[in-house]
Amino acid sequence: MSQFSSGFWDLYIGILTVVSILACAVLLWQQSVQKASGTETSGHVWDEDIKEFNHPLPRWWMWLFYLTIVWGIAYLALYPGLGSYAGALGWSQLRQLDEENQAAQKAYGPLYDRFAAQDVESLAKNAEALAVGQKLFLNHCAQCHASDGGGSRGFPNLTDRDWLWGGTPEAIKASITDGRTGAMPPFGPVLGEQGVKDVAHYVLSLSGGAHDSIRAARGKEKFAQTCAACHGAEGKGNPAVGAPDLTDRIWLHGAGEEAVAAQVAKGRVNQMPAHKDLLSPARIHLLTAYVYSLSRK
Repeated sequence: MSQFSSGFWDLYIGILTVVSILACAVLLWQQSVQKASGTETSGHVWDEDIKEFNHPLPRWWMWLFYLTIVWGIAYLALYPGLGSYAGALGWSQLRQLDEENQAAQKAYGPLYDRFAAQDVESLAKNAEALAVGQKLFLNHCAQCHASDGGGSRGFPNLTDRDWLWGGTPEAIKASITDGRTGAMPPFGPVLGEQGVKDVAHYVLSLSGGAHDSIRAARGKEKFAQTCAACHGAEGKGNPAVGAPDLTDRIWLHGAGEEAVAAQVAKGRVNQMPAHKDLLSPARIHLLTAYVYSLSRK
């Protein structure tokens, strides 16, 4: 990929852009100095008698083209557009975003600071705070967890009380601030095909799901050897490492023998991004209160 980050491409794009603009100007100039008779045809004929004549372009049309060329040159001189050239005004999207964030902080900062002085449980009952928290959620969380917090396959439901990493205000705030990475190793090479099915049936039996009792009996010992370290001897899970509770009927990646066996055999890595570089501590505090409120309705 180094060839795409070299200075050659900046120069290439800049030259190509300038040459294209100049070529348009030259073409227009040629059309203005070459006088067309208005009676010559281009040689194109349709339906035997419909001919295309070589009429000159209208003057107002040509001057409009010239104005667009002048406008394009002025734009490229003032704004980015020629490779890495930043433009005379020094404008950039990042700079504009930073200015907009500063303006928003100046306008709404006092509001967030007022909420920051209250604890999460109180804010979870404050209609005004929840209205603001919902907007933060829709902008930063709904893409994965859905607009109502109900989640989808592979993305946790935030409206129940089944928490992978804990549902306390402190745990939720830590998840939003620093993100989470949950990793389950693949046990297919260790257990083999039949061993994977045995463990899957034992896991299904923990929540009272449909299972083969003989396979489940064989899978119990294998579960203790390979899975209990994270999920616990009884399969109750461990919020310290994000290991889900296997005794309820809540399945993040699907239920049934096929889905559970795939989990055991292939493993899974789930990641929630950290938001500490996107949101201020006051906004994270308010967002925590909103997420906390979803499971308290």
